[in-house]
Amino acid sequence: MGTHKTYTEINEKIRSGAAVVVTADDMVGIVRKKGAAKAAKEVDVVTTGTFAPMCSSGAFINFGHTSPPIKASRVWLNNVPAYAGLAAVDIYIGATEPTSEDPLNKVHPGAFEYGGGHVIEDLVSGKRVHLRAEAYGTDCYPNRAVEKDVSLKDLRSAVLCNPRNAYQNYNCAVNLSKKIIYTYMGALKPDLGNANYCSAGQLSPMLNDPYYRTLGLGTRIFLGGARGFITWPGTQHNPDVPRLPNGTPRGPAGTLMLTGDLKEMSPRWLMGSSILGYGCSLMVGVGIPIPILDEEMALFTSISDEDIVTQVKDYSFTRQEPICEVNYAQLKSGSISVEGREVPTVPLSSYVRAKEIAEILKKWIENGEFILGEPQQMLPSVSRSESPGAGAAR
Repeated sequence: MGTHKTYTEINEKIRSGAAVVVTADDMVGIVRKKGAAKAAKEVDVVTTGTFAPMCSSGAFINFGHTSPPIKASRVWLNNVPAYAGLAAVDIYIGATEPTSEDPLNKVHPGAFEYGGGHVIEDLVSGKRVHLRAEAYGTDCYPNRAVEKDVSLKDLRSAVLCNPRNAYQNYNCAVNLSKKIIYTYMGALKPDLGNANYCSAGQLSPMLNDPYYRTLGLGTRIFLGGARGFITWPGTQHNPDVPRLPNGTPRGPAGTLMLTGDLKEMSPRWLMGSSILGYGCSLMVGVGIPIPILDEEMALFTSISDEDIVTQVKDYSFTRQEPICEVNYAQLKSGSISVEGREVPTVPLSSYVRAKEIAEILKKWIENGEFILGEPQQMLPSVSRSESPGAGAAR
């Protein structure tokens, strides 16, 4: 009849210290050696990881009531504007917001040396951040201005809430034009001077569960060095894309909305970044444990870099359609062939950090410190029979 496990059964094994946990890197070799059926019987959880710039990130912060109280209408943290159109002292700071005095791209390419992502890193590093708030004043909130230094521990609450993280695959970026261009995929040299990509490949969380069978509202994850949750499909979540027979999408597809307690997180896994000529961002560490419920999940988690492809696209818009398709083994080799030319490849994500996240999550589970969360509502997926370009997993 084959192997079939439930979340309850796997969590009981985790609590008793009997669960077998491996990383997605390890699972590749296990399935090749033993086959999917035996791997499904022996392995309970596969851990994944990714560490990369994730622009659609930010934090909800409550900075505490003042005396007299204020209903903040404009707020800055280290001179980075935060959104105050919530209520009283609730604000949201976005990772890509630059400081008020940043020259942006007036001096091109702009350096974007400090922004919302750096504020978040400073807070989790224990540094004090200068808060300035203005208000129009009301009878119940008469205070019109507040200015003070705050640390993360001073804040009433601080919740990392990232609308779009952990993209399920992404494009490989090149530049066919005759001048250098500056993009969210980094600086691209002219005339196919480099090819930039951003994925952990076989370690990437959503590539190991291509149809989101274990991903949804309530899935517990590693987020920024702490325990977090998937809370909704990410913005731009798009499962309806061409896929390979193994289920993996051939380009950008699913995304995740992620949430966790900022006060428990670490600057090693939340790092402000500056992307030349483009803007500010936040490097985010994400790891997702995938329960091996059956043989199909063993197959899904055994994908290798050779089994995953992405599109090479021209970010200068000289050419609209994809130029070619490459796999992640080719990307990680250091160069790819594009129109008969060898083009050096540059990763924006860190595979070393991704491996570290997968190992940390593995240890948490093995030590009984991390219990799997069964999704209460699954992510929108695509019908297997209607999945463009896909067949049954094998």
